[in-house]
Amino acid sequence: MLRVGLTGGIGSGKSTVAGRLAEHGAVLIDADKLAREVVEPDTPGLAAVVEAFGPEVLAADGSLDRPKLAAVVFNSAEQRERLNGIVHPLVGKRTAEMLADAADDAVVIHDVPLLVEKNYAPMYHLVVVVDSDVEERVRRLAETRGMPEADARARIAAQASTEQRRAVADVWLDNSGTPDQVLAQADALWADRLVPFEANVRLHRWSDYGNARLYDYNPEWPLQAARLAARIKLVTGGLRVDHIGSTAVPGLPAKDIIDLQVTVSSLEQADSFAESLTQAGFPVSPENTGDRGKETKRFHHSADPGRLANIHLRAEGSTDWRQALLFRDWLRASEQERASYLELKQGIAKQYASGAIPDDAKDEWFDKALPRAESWAEATGWQP
Repeated sequence: MLRVGLTGGIGSGKSTVAGRLAEHGAVLIDADKLAREVVEPDTPGLAAVVEAFGPEVLAADGSLDRPKLAAVVFNSAEQRERLNGIVHPLVGKRTAEMLADAADDAVVIHDVPLLVEKNYAPMYHLVVVVDSDVEERVRRLAETRGMPEADARARIAAQASTEQRRAVADVWLDNSGTPDQVLAQADALWADRLVPFEANVRLHRWSDYGNARLYDYNPEWPLQAARLAARIKLVTGGLRVDHIGSTAVPGLPAKDIIDLQVTVSSLEQADSFAESLTQAGFPVSPENTGDRGKETKRFHHSADPGRLANIHLRAEGSTDWRQALLFRDWLRASEQERASYLELKQGIAKQYASGAIPDDAKDEWFDKALPRAESWAEATGWQP
């Protein structure tokens, strides 16, 4: 099962994307819809809301008068939290029931307006954000919901910012244009990423790593690494996760593969996380557990075809654990050494452009560079 978090600001059109993915066969769990269902007439949820806010929030027919309730809670953080304390546990229970009923090969789209605000992003294999220009969102809210402009702007301002959403977005869908444009994006997302990602998670396999091509440094790499690290921290109980390797060195061209190092107390602890990491989208690579022929780590890959990654689990204080951090920080600090390393990488990429790169292709350079890195560490007082 692939769990996809879908979010976007009010008026962004995420419901359009959710509906399209459901047409393709996704299981849609709409948090807003569930929030309405759990406070329908004669439900325990509605009874709790009336007890908390009084019978004046009821309409004449006994149903919840949503505009009246909104007027009570919208301008009060305390009242909003009070309402959320009633509704969210009920929505969570219903969500868990729907997940349990979903097929093993399902792509589950969880439409969650407050995904960013509630820090839910690490819970999903992938987070999709639908966005639109603010002025376009205001226009839509006025036309489709009859919302006054001032109210529309106030609601937009009360939600997560664009920057906050970008920080958690694995996929960013721009819905500022016509509906057919965002639907085309949704179609491509389904075919090119969600379907193969689900199969990889279910079958415990990783994505094809392609060739040795070097890409110009991408400032998105650290943000992508941070999102992967957050998922790993969630399933490992908060273990230290560091972005290492070439994509962690600003300005250095690299293969488009994120390397992360997870600090464990022992390889036995690393093994204890094998299943949970695999289910989270990082399948174990049991045939490749050693560094230079020695068993000094456990190795996982990413199952996401849209974000290749290597996950190295190494024991704290081990030689390779320390050197991975040392080389990263040393290269960050030295333009000359970055240039030397880039020359090596370019030569390897050219030599093995059409085939697999040998595991020891960089060993000679690293062996010669290690004394220079250690001298830098001693001179600067560097610690891992």
